[in-house]
This record gives sequence, C-alpha cells and structure tokens, in this order.
Amino acid sequence: MSAYFIVEVEITDPIPYEGYKPLAASSIEKYGGRFKVRGGKAELIEGVNPPKRVVVIEFDSVEAVKRWYNSREYQDALAIRQRASKSRAILVEGL
Repeated sequence: MSAYFIVEVEITDPIPYEGYKPLAASSIEKYGGRFKVRGGKAELIEGVNPPKRVVVIEFDSVEAVKRWYNSREYQDALAIRQRASKSRAILVEGL
C-alpha cells in the first residue's frame, strides 16, 4: 500500500533552506520516494491559515517512509529544514 509524506513549510531563512533541497531530494530518491507536489501554488479552499509551501512525496509503503525519514541522509537534511523553517509533517496511508 502506498504512503504519502506531506509537509507544509513556512521558510523563515531562505539561504540555508536552499541547502536543504538537494540533500532532501537525493535522500528521497535513494529511498524510493517520488515527488508528487513540490511547492507549487497552493490555494486555501477551506479552513484557516493558507499554507506557504506544500510538498507531497509518495513511497511504496509506510515502512519505506519511516526508513527514509529516520535515515542518516535525511536526518542531516532535516536539521537544516528545522533551523530554516516552521513546518508540519504528516504520514498518511494511500490506497
């Protein structure tokens, strides 16, 4: 069953955040992830607080997401993202 890693990001420090992007992308590729949405225009349809940046990554399974997220490669990237942005990440099972 596929699984999706969804993150809403508000970039607070753009220069270091640029360093996050290639590190994250290479780790995602290594662990079999595929970008489905990568920061395109987002429009709030319902609720409050429109998202600044949304990223959706598809993996083959929940376990694959967790292997990637907990990997050394992504932990290095994640440290940068957490310093350079405010974010909310969600793991959801697909169909």
